Amino acid sequence: MKILLAEDTRDMNHVLTAALTHEGYDVDSAFDGEEALDFVRTNGYDAMVLDIMMPKKDGLQVLKELREENIVTPVLLLTAKAEVDDRVNGLDAGADDYLTKPFAMKELLARVRAMTRRKTEYAAKKLQYGDFSLDDEKFELSCENSVRLSVKEFELLQALILNQNHEVSTQYLLEHVWDGAEEAGPDTVWLYISYLRGKLRSVASDVEIEGERGSSFRLTEAGR
Repeated sequence: MKILLAEDTRDMNHVLTAALTHEGYDVDSAFDGEEALDFVRTNGYDAMVLDIMMPKKDGLQVLKELREENIVTPVLLLTAKAEVDDRVNGLDAGADDYLTKPFAMKELLARVRAMTRRKTEYAAKKLQYGDFSLDDEKFELSCENSVRLSVKEFELLQALILNQNHEVSTQYLLEHVWDGAEEAGPDTVWLYISYLRGKLRSVASDVEIEGERGSSFRLTEAGR
C-alpha cells in the first residue's frame, strides 16, 4: 500500500519513513503543505499522515483543500496539541484519526493499519440497515442523499450494523474500532456516536442510535 507522509521536521520525517517502509508500505515524503498537495494531486494513496504544523500550508489547510476536491483518502493527523477543541477541528476538517505528539511508534503504525485494513477486509462490500446503505469504497452513508464518513465513523457504524441483533458495549467498540488505543475512552466513543447521529439526520434516515454515554448502543428504526 502507498502512503504519503507530510512532516516538516526532517529527522522525524526520516524516522517515520523508515518505520513505515519497514512495515511494507511504499512511502512518499513531503516536507511542507504545498509539496504534500502536489504529491496527492499527481499520485494515488491508500492513506496519508499529515503533521498539522507545517510551513507554506499547515496540515488542516491541506486537509480542507483535499476534501473540497473530493479526495477522500484516509488521513491521520499528527498534532502537538492535546486539547479537545483542536482534535474536533481536525475531525471537522475531514481527518479520519489523530495522534498527539509525543507518541509511540507502534501506536502510529497501529493507527495506519486501522485506516488501511478496510480496503482488504471489506473490499467491494456495501452494507445496509433500514433505509440507509454504507459504501466502503466511497466512505459514504446514503439515504435520501449522501454524506462522507471518516474511517472511524465508518468502522463504528459498521460495527453497529454487523451486531444489529444485540447491544454493543462501549468497551467492545474501544477494543474493536479503536484497537484499545490508550488515548481513546468512553468520551471518544460518545463523541463519534454524536457525529454519526448527526450524519444519519443529515441524510434524512429514520434509523437512530440508542444508548447513553459510557453504556451500550444499538441501531433502531423509527416506529419499531
